[in-house]
Amino acid sequence: MNGRVDIENSAAILNSLQEEILSRSPTMVIVSLDNVTYFDEYGALVLSELKKLLAYRNANLTISDPKKWLGKDPSLVYFDAFDKISSEKSSSGNFFVRIGDAILSRLFNIKYFTSFLGSVILSFYYVLKHPRAIRFNDTITCMEKTGVNAVPIVALISFLLGLVMAFMSSLQLKQFGANIYVASLVSIAMVSELGPIMTAIIVAGRSGSAFAAEIGTMKISEEVDALFIMGFNPTTFLAVPRVLASLIVVPILTLFSDLFAILGGLVIGVLALDLTFNSYITQTVKTLSVFEVVWGLSKSMVFAVIIAWIGCLRGFQTRGGADAVGNSATSAVVTSIFLIILFDSFFAVARSYIW
Repeated sequence: MNGRVDIENSAAILNSLQEEILSRSPTMVIVSLDNVTYFDEYGALVLSELKKLLAYRNANLTISDPKKWLGKDPSLVYFDAFDKISSEKSSSGNFFVRIGDAILSRLFNIKYFTSFLGSVILSFYYVLKHPRAIRFNDTITCMEKTGVNAVPIVALISFLLGLVMAFMSSLQLKQFGANIYVASLVSIAMVSELGPIMTAIIVAGRSGSAFAAEIGTMKISEEVDALFIMGFNPTTFLAVPRVLASLIVVPILTLFSDLFAILGGLVIGVLALDLTFNSYITQTVKTLSVFEVVWGLSKSMVFAVIIAWIGCLRGFQTRGGADAVGNSATSAVVTSIFLIILFDSFFAVARSYIW
């Protein structure tokens, strides 16, 4: 090689070397860097591609006096890395290696989940002792995005869900003249089970993914590191307002969901079952109890913590580029929904012992 080996002429050098190798089929190639006046990463790319081509043809590559340029920055060309990567790829097909790697990855995730949850709890404890540390403006903004902006979609889905439940249950109950119990079924099902879980799933899809994307973007742009350098606790600065906002607005959204679902059942009761407005509302109030309402709100508070916790966690775990932000948002939604259903099953088992 002669002169500069950089972005401008590295492609031409590589093409000429490849033509020589393909035409002569050598068993060894010696590359001299004595006459090179400039060498950078593109020169390293030329050498690495040349090594791959020679390895494919069972030939060897030798660099004459590599310390002149490569000795200044050995990381420019680290040929052993190619052998290491190839060996790792060859071993990736081992079933037991993949199983072990998956288990270790899950254990690491559980450890990170636990440590981040502890960090959030400690941050809340610090905020309780120092109320001025919380960012009230950000908390209110998160409440608006998570709660107020979600009211239309929660109301629509809950109304349609209550309407469908009332219609499907009426097909069976009206055979026995039990139309009035449609109100009981819709109210108890929505307030105790479907209202909290449907609201949580909607919030996870809207706000949980947004939390992960926002913090993930800050993570890859090194804004989180900048906060840490300036003396701010990233968990207190970013996670606490989102968790607090979710904890406040998700139970309120659940109440809206219950009301609109009952309204949807009322439409079917009045239009299709010949029930009166007063009889439907009276049966609903008679069926519901304070315990059912409190039980549903308690579940929604737990779901709110899960959504905000997982969303912030996935945001802080983001590594890489723009695609990593999308992956974090997707992972936040999937993990949140899984944990919501898992904890709902725990609530169902606990209720069998409580009530």
